[in-house]
Amino acid sequence: MISRFFIDRPIFANVIAIVTIILGIVSARGLPVEQYPQITPPTVQVTTTYPGADAHVVADTVAAPIEQQVNGVQGMLYMSSVSASDGSYKLTVTFDVGVDLDIAQVLVQNRVAIAEPLLPDEVKRQGITTKKQSTNIILFTVLTSPDGRYDSLYLSNYATLRVRDELSRIYGVGDVTIIGSAQYSMRVWLDPQRLKARNLTTQDVVAAIQEQNVQVAAGQIGEPPVPATETFQYTVTTVGRLETVEQFEDIIVRAEGARVIRLRDVARVELGGQVYDNFFQKNGKPAAGAAVFQLPGANALDVATEVRKTMERLKPSFPEGMEYSIPFDTTRFVHQAINEVYRTLIEAGILVLIVILLFLQDWRATLVPATTVPVTIIGAFAGMAAVGFTVNLLTLFGLVLAIGIVVDDAIVIVENAAHHIEVDGLSPRDATIRAMEEVTGPVIAITFVLMAVFLPTAFLGGITGQLYRQFALTIAITALISALNALTLKPAQSAAWLRPPTGRKNAFFRGFDAVYRRTENAYARVITWMVAHARTMLLGFAVLLAVTLVSYSSLPTGFLPVEDQGYVIAGLQLPDAASQPRMAATVEQINRIIADTPGVADWNTVGGNSVLDGTTASNAATFFVVFKPWEERRDPATCDAVSARCRTGSRSSSRRRRSAASA
Repeated sequence: MISRFFIDRPIFANVIAIVTIILGIVSARGLPVEQYPQITPPTVQVTTTYPGADAHVVADTVAAPIEQQVNGVQGMLYMSSVSASDGSYKLTVTFDVGVDLDIAQVLVQNRVAIAEPLLPDEVKRQGITTKKQSTNIILFTVLTSPDGRYDSLYLSNYATLRVRDELSRIYGVGDVTIIGSAQYSMRVWLDPQRLKARNLTTQDVVAAIQEQNVQVAAGQIGEPPVPATETFQYTVTTVGRLETVEQFEDIIVRAEGARVIRLRDVARVELGGQVYDNFFQKNGKPAAGAAVFQLPGANALDVATEVRKTMERLKPSFPEGMEYSIPFDTTRFVHQAINEVYRTLIEAGILVLIVILLFLQDWRATLVPATTVPVTIIGAFAGMAAVGFTVNLLTLFGLVLAIGIVVDDAIVIVENAAHHIEVDGLSPRDATIRAMEEVTGPVIAITFVLMAVFLPTAFLGGITGQLYRQFALTIAITALISALNALTLKPAQSAAWLRPPTGRKNAFFRGFDAVYRRTENAYARVITWMVAHARTMLLGFAVLLAVTLVSYSSLPTGFLPVEDQGYVIAGLQLPDAASQPRMAATVEQINRIIADTPGVADWNTVGGNSVLDGTTASNAATFFVVFKPWEERRDPATCDAVSARCRTGSRSSSRRRRSAASA
């Protein structure tokens, strides 16, 4: 019998348990941590821009050629595209769950390369980007200027040059997007009347800038082969790409004899923003935001920690008057939720041990199932790593539920061994051997039955299967480790630790036994009455079943429970063709409403961005409203209550505007 082998070799049994714990600890340190499993289908995004084109032109000249080639790529579920009025184009290709995202990116990129010759030259000059798209924003890193010495353009340019690359190099970061006025760019404002007077066109100006704003290799003077008398060799350096306004103004657009037409004669040149379609605000004041996206499968908590460390490292190099903050951090809720589950895990383990001690009433006997909890629960992390799971709310909930299950085998073994010691007068070793002869089969059988309940979830398809597979299989893995532990370590511990009962039980245990006996007798009387009135009980069961079905059908349904995650994302949508100044004025009104709302800690505003499809639109804005920590908010200052205050304030503001307009 396998159990006798370990009873006679307790060191071997303990080594197996210790190795299981070590593997679990090592695996737990490397497992990704996230709120829920990766249930969203992976996506690949193709982006480009056609400067000056409207949405209809972009759809005809850019979207059509690309989508004709990309459609039907291997593993694709569907694709959606947005052609915006600012000339931007975004195609999102969604793949089936489980598709290798790296392979999917290569396949899409190959299809886009086939369509590239059909695209306009200006689009090819701008470039086409194909990359893995992550929808998980971990946090916003925001640059601000408290004294107002730096505007949003300067902050955005600094974030683009000095911050984005540093954050992109962090392990687990999928993408970093700078939100704001992008970066500095030389803007040339043409004067149509001056162009017409000089018989010039826009293309003439563009051609002159492209021709003279270049970096060229000028060669060397004195480079071999040269006469032997040559004593010096110089590298010729010339003015390459232009940098200042004055240099651009001196560009020669046309030269006819002694008459020279320069760029300043037909245009106004200034250093401004590359685009003005978006703006970013923190708490209603100009700022620059860096949105950090998580790489699929990365540890969100580790990524957030590394981002904070990187920003602290960069902080001393910031110009005077510039500060950074991280007002929007989705990992706060994940960290809080994970800690709550860990606390529940510890509390559940303590409660289980208390119950075991109350009924076994022997601290030696209690140690046997007590050691099962750490070995099994910690060892389960090794099983989770082997099958590619993550540490998330569902796997941790599975471990919480499994605590009460994993001790069952150990309790059965120790109770049976204690019975043979007390009733049959056997030695601990002989009692354990007889107990294992009686319960080895049931232990294996109940483990297989329990695993048979949860294993079918591994074959569920779609998002539901992806979501609950980790929950069910975590319990199955834990049950398997518990059975192995019960057949190896528990017999060795029972034979070494159990002792025949000596002396009288203490007053607490005597009182507990007396209360339990009375409760057991009362329960037996109730069962006796129920058996004697079987028809009445069947009728009551039918009524209870009917009430259950009615209640079940009336309950609201949902995919996942709605939780207070500490923030809300709100969208502003004005009528079509509304201008950006009109949208900015509305944003200011909403900023005042949010500022006066109790329970709000910070909010970030992205002007010119639609929360519906993520595209640039002059009539849209997105608000990331961050609430105060949970411990500082009391009912009714919950997530729903704070959101309701924002909506109420917005409606009241709209009514006041309508009343003023009527007056």
